[in-house]
Amino acid sequence: MCSHRRPRLPSPVSCPICLQPVLEENINKHLDSGCSIHVAPQGEPSSRPKNTALKKLAPIFSQTRDKHASTLADDPLVPPSMTKDTPTTSKKRKFQVSSLSSKRFKDAPSNFKSSVPLAERLRPKCLDEFFGQKHLTGPESLLMSMLDSGIIGSLILWGPPGCGKTTLARLLARHVDCNFRELSATSSGTNDVRAVLEEAKATLSLTGRKTILFLDEVHRFNKAQQDVFLPCIEQGQIKMIGATTENPSFRLTGALLSRCRVLVLERLTDDDIRGIISSAVERVLASSPRDCEQPGTERAASPPVGTEPVTSQNSLSRSQSQSSQGPISCDGPPLPYVQLTDRVISSIVSLSMGDARTALSLLELVLASKPDRDEHALLASLRRSVSASYDRVGESHYDMISALHKSIRGSQGSAAMYWLARMLTGGEDPLYIARRLVVCASEDIGLADAHALPLAMAALQACQVIGMPECRINLAHCVGYLSEAPKCTRAYEAYNRAEVAAKLDPTMPVPMVARNAPTALMEELGYAEGYNYNPSFRHPVHNDFLPITFRGDKFLKEVGDLSDKVWDEEELLRWEQEENGGRLWKGRSSA
Repeated sequence: MCSHRRPRLPSPVSCPICLQPVLEENINKHLDSGCSIHVAPQGEPSSRPKNTALKKLAPIFSQTRDKHASTLADDPLVPPSMTKDTPTTSKKRKFQVSSLSSKRFKDAPSNFKSSVPLAERLRPKCLDEFFGQKHLTGPESLLMSMLDSGIIGSLILWGPPGCGKTTLARLLARHVDCNFRELSATSSGTNDVRAVLEEAKATLSLTGRKTILFLDEVHRFNKAQQDVFLPCIEQGQIKMIGATTENPSFRLTGALLSRCRVLVLERLTDDDIRGIISSAVERVLASSPRDCEQPGTERAASPPVGTEPVTSQNSLSRSQSQSSQGPISCDGPPLPYVQLTDRVISSIVSLSMGDARTALSLLELVLASKPDRDEHALLASLRRSVSASYDRVGESHYDMISALHKSIRGSQGSAAMYWLARMLTGGEDPLYIARRLVVCASEDIGLADAHALPLAMAALQACQVIGMPECRINLAHCVGYLSEAPKCTRAYEAYNRAEVAAKLDPTMPVPMVARNAPTALMEELGYAEGYNYNPSFRHPVHNDFLPITFRGDKFLKEVGDLSDKVWDEEELLRWEQEENGGRLWKGRSSA
């Protein structure tokens, strides 16, 4: 008795690129066509017998999208980094995620919505909603011209925190219609990067679609890790956009910089921050109930923060016509956020210091506060919630010490005191400042005041012995003295001239008259012959101490020698107006 087998019907598989169902026999043709043909109809009932076993497929064809992941991908509130299929090298982590029951993920999208900060929820969705950086996003900028032509190379976005680096990278990727992968150098390693690079090469080979890898905090990678990008960037297999708050010249390798263009993002202006707050408030009010409360009524609960994009950016224009204590209102009764006054908004702009993320975080605190909260108490809470933006190892560390040194050199004691206070209140090491003051005492005061260097050394010793906070007084004493002391750079400039001469010929011999003759043999050889011991004479005597090549050269200029100094009448007039009260400089008569 023979058994008749039913013919096995072709079964659809999931495409590894577009994740659409494709018949198994057509998968190669589907991939060759760029995922445009041979797509199996959706919802087609299966005619396969129930007792027919499925043929085991290769892992690449058996991947299916998680229902939860697809839900998150459709959610505009979830950041792209949570919806992209970023590879992971941890099998244990993958097993744990897959082992969670679907019941636990049932309410996950709503949980993500409630936990994402306001700054993340209100990210711009297009370049028209992007605030600031007009030198990059303006219609005449080189970057926009590249985008219009559909070309974008590898970029390094360098700017302070909260200026829009991450947002700009996401908008650029969306504008050129490329696959977007996002990693952070703080939590990723070379294995994660290699996985993205392999995926990008496979996608480019199969579909011709390019991939943009956004690497946040790229300066955290060491030189060996940065070298991983070089071959793929050079061959055009991937476009990398790196974001950094550190100077790329110091933190990135020369090989990587030569393959990327560095775009400098400036700190946002007060007008930019006001525009961001205006747009955020308008989007919050757009999602809140329109039945505004009457004055004196108590609000039961704060309205939810919305996410629908609104094109207008003038939501605060109505409030500007009100008093400084008046809340933002809509047409008719006042809106629930009575605590958001013009004074509060101005404080948010001031406290954010050009950081959009800080501004939106402060705005979120204000919106979450009680409507009857005292304004002075609210402002005090906002000030306490903002920490100083001084980085002891970052760019501001060197900028502020340079400002302090130049203020002392320019005899502007008030400016020098300000930068000293900025550094100390920001947590700078007082010994670092004291060591710079020792250098300044010799470099800028020098021979004009012999007490400057001992005082600077005393201030350094006081900082070592006493420490903060009392040593701030010693530093202020030294800074004030050096600022008001007369300035002379004769010694500093003399060494620079001598150094140039010394490097011309390091083998030039010492003249015989200047050599040491501790033995009889050296005396016979002519060492120290003809040397005139100056203290033995009642009058000046001459000795040739310089090599014959430089005899007659003056490395240390005479007092009052201004032969190499510049006379700039325009700058002198400006000094007389700005710092001398309009009076003529007394040195004009002798010049």
